[in-house]
Amino acid sequence: MDRHASRPRNTQAKRLLLAAAVAVSTSGCVSQRGVQVAESTTPDVVSPPSSVATSDVDWQQVFSEPEAASIQPVGYNDGVVIASPAILAQPPQGDGKRGFGDFLQLDPPKEEKRGTQGVTESDEEMVTEFKASDRPDSQTPSLPDPHSASVEYFVGIALSRHPKILAARQRVAAATNVIPQAKALPDPTFNNTFWPLHDNAIQTAAGRVANQMSVNQMVPFPDKLKTKAVIARREVQIAQTEVDAIAREITESVRLAYFEVWFATRAIDIIEETKDLVADLTDVAEARYRSGGSQQDVLRAQLETDRLDEQLINLHKQKQVAQADLATLLQQPVSLLPEASNQLGISDAPQQIESLVALAEECNPKLRGLTWEIQRDRDKERLACLQQYPDLSVGLHWGLVSDNNSVLSPVANGNDQLSFSIGTTLPIWREKINFGIREAAHRRSSTTRRLEAERDELYGKIRRLIVQADALKEQRQIYEGRIIPRTEATLKLAIADYRGKRTDFFTLIETYRELLMFETQLARIDATLAGTIAQLDRTVGCP
Repeated sequence: MDRHASRPRNTQAKRLLLAAAVAVSTSGCVSQRGVQVAESTTPDVVSPPSSVATSDVDWQQVFSEPEAASIQPVGYNDGVVIASPAILAQPPQGDGKRGFGDFLQLDPPKEEKRGTQGVTESDEEMVTEFKASDRPDSQTPSLPDPHSASVEYFVGIALSRHPKILAARQRVAAATNVIPQAKALPDPTFNNTFWPLHDNAIQTAAGRVANQMSVNQMVPFPDKLKTKAVIARREVQIAQTEVDAIAREITESVRLAYFEVWFATRAIDIIEETKDLVADLTDVAEARYRSGGSQQDVLRAQLETDRLDEQLINLHKQKQVAQADLATLLQQPVSLLPEASNQLGISDAPQQIESLVALAEECNPKLRGLTWEIQRDRDKERLACLQQYPDLSVGLHWGLVSDNNSVLSPVANGNDQLSFSIGTTLPIWREKINFGIREAAHRRSSTTRRLEAERDELYGKIRRLIVQADALKEQRQIYEGRIIPRTEATLKLAIADYRGKRTDFFTLIETYRELLMFETQLARIDATLAGTIAQLDRTVGCP
């Protein structure tokens, strides 16, 4: 049999194989075997994603769901498909037709579960786990009794609901997913060269070359990928310090708002108690008027009652404003206004500056973040030094050879070409590499100076807050131990003298007003002292 008689079938098989290879190289995303989808059981339109991966992707089931059900898209992440929030994923109501675009959404997954394949133990430590309490959903606990809610309870609610800290946690999760990308090899390249005109094709002794296909993979210097992964881990640590800083900021804001609510509540209670005293003074003035005294004393006593009512209006307004600020931090509805407990619970102000400075050095999120930035800049400097080492490139090449009747070689046998290639980059531009090293060194030096400046500013703020707290404590002791008791004793004597007609009503009213002012100032000192301690806690940074 002629050797050319059996070639058409082989050529057709080669062309089919070539078409299949081209189709695979140009096709879209293919579902990965073993990819899992996070289970979703939320019936509402807006719902947080679930973090448990339990089943494989079933697109037929997804497209066959009824329109009334909540549709949740999926996001691919390290071999795991996680259900995304359904905020923008509700299908249109109308003709009932849905396309694949209806399943797209803009919000990233709130939670993730990393696969174990290709992830080292150090990477697993970088993964941030999110609890259900971190999401602002309807399952968060409601407010307790208004007179039993402590400031720490409100702080816990704010830390679990506030959008700023939730956004910061998402940035940590996003930075965590950069680590596998940083240490992964770059994507290989696939090339396909063909000659549509037979007369222009390359002719070899084995036959005419119909197609040439090659796969190339760039392999960077090993330490480069490792260093990039270390830099990505530093970014995760820096992002985590931002979460801590925002948490301390929210904690301070909640405490300050809570102390304002407490002060307004305490001032209202003082006014209410004082109104009873003014009522007693009014009765005394009326009794003295009936026994021949002046009616002016009765009118002044009634005027004091009106002044107290006017102060109550201002205090109620001040309390509502403070409650609105606290409710905003707690993500509470406008109709639900939080109340403060009766006891403020002021802790002792710290006395030792050295111990607070040591705690700030260890706990302050800004200092820790700058420390991690210095470590990151050092790793970047090392990566810049590694640019002087070459990267490798390996490739596999295959040529499809045809030996049909159009070949020129009389000894054509149709054996395909197969070859391997290896290449390397040539880092010969040393000036560019040196400039990169200098850039990284200057950035590291800049971050070091920023750390020193932040440390000095932090120490100065701690000293100022300690001086302020000590002064407030001394004022509180003077008011509570001497001024208020003596004013109360003076008021009792003034009432007795007024009943005995040994003093006038003006002196009695002045003494009463001083007592009211001193009690209100004591409440303000307590609230200011608590706020100063809250600012000191944020400055130190330890929870």
